[in-house]
Amino acid sequence: MAEIFDPSTHPHRRYNPLNNEHVIVSPHRNKRPWLGQVEPPQSTELPQYDPACYLCPGNTRAGGRKTEAYKHTLIFENDFAAVLPPPMPEAPVAPHHLLTTDPVGGVCDVLIFHPRHDLTISRLSVQDLQRIIEEWISIYVKRGSQEGIKHVQIFENKGAMMGCSNPHPHGQIWSFTAEPTILAREKVNFIDYSKSIHPHSSAPKGPHGKPCVLCEYAHTEVNLESAERVVVKNEQWVAVVPWWAYWPFEILLLPYHRHIPSISHLTSEEKTSFADILSKVTKRYDNLFSCSFPYSMGIHQRPIPLSLPEETDEDDIVHLHLHFSPPLLRSATVKKFMAGIELMAEAQRDITPEQAAAQLRACSEIHYMDAKE
Repeated sequence: MAEIFDPSTHPHRRYNPLNNEHVIVSPHRNKRPWLGQVEPPQSTELPQYDPACYLCPGNTRAGGRKTEAYKHTLIFENDFAAVLPPPMPEAPVAPHHLLTTDPVGGVCDVLIFHPRHDLTISRLSVQDLQRIIEEWISIYVKRGSQEGIKHVQIFENKGAMMGCSNPHPHGQIWSFTAEPTILAREKVNFIDYSKSIHPHSSAPKGPHGKPCVLCEYAHTEVNLESAERVVVKNEQWVAVVPWWAYWPFEILLLPYHRHIPSISHLTSEEKTSFADILSKVTKRYDNLFSCSFPYSMGIHQRPIPLSLPEETDEDDIVHLHLHFSPPLLRSATVKKFMAGIELMAEAQRDITPEQAAAQLRACSEIHYMDAKE
């Protein structure tokens, strides 16, 4: 008798419609003993104010500028920006068509989330998170309306494991004169899906009644009887470990009740529920291994607001969503490395998205540090 396929046991591939790639899922490998690298625990005992921190209120930054004595949030241009404001000098003539150079410019901003040195997003109030969301919207509209800017990328690197150079809670906004590769690929796949023929669905539709890949996907996950990949949802937003997840506890966070192209399209109610679910997701992350859970988070949306003459509503086919890519695999000290097969062939993971979602779903919505008090 033929063996019956079991996705929680047997290796298989899953398709990612956002980047048109596959991921290999190998759940049986998670049973293997771990003799690899073990990371030092992330420190959670931070002071409320650190006189040596460049981002604490009133302190002098590395470049010599002084950080304002802010009360809530603060945005400033990065003292060590990765790109510089346009105009850029012309590139030299390429010696070969495979050796071309394309100048890129823009602006890099830093958003400090809170004056407290020791409070990450997971420990901020919903009101504090609403302020952060308003700042994201403000800088997205401001930079996206500047001449020459083609894309505004909002992101946060949390934790030294993710390359964060300062533990003070903050994120970044990089605005480019060119559309980045990953976002451009996603947009192409949104557009291709909108032109394809799909069975009738009660899911929300994109612009002009066309199908939207993430509206369809979110609607499907929320309405499945098992809802086995849903970590948490409220009336407007859902957080899932996506079917195609690469990182062990990856989360895709997105609105599911209607098609929303960008954060500038959010209603007051949607902003409040956005703050609510951000709090619930990040608390679950920290509670999973009782640590300040590291991750990279990025907001994907239409490249810039619909405010410039050359922009078209074709970009509205992009559906607002957030990617959380956390490296922890088994504990606070064991991480997944992107190496070997991932670098040379195809993405691969050792725990199924369903198993990861179940672990996150089981976590409390009371932060483990607050539960001690």
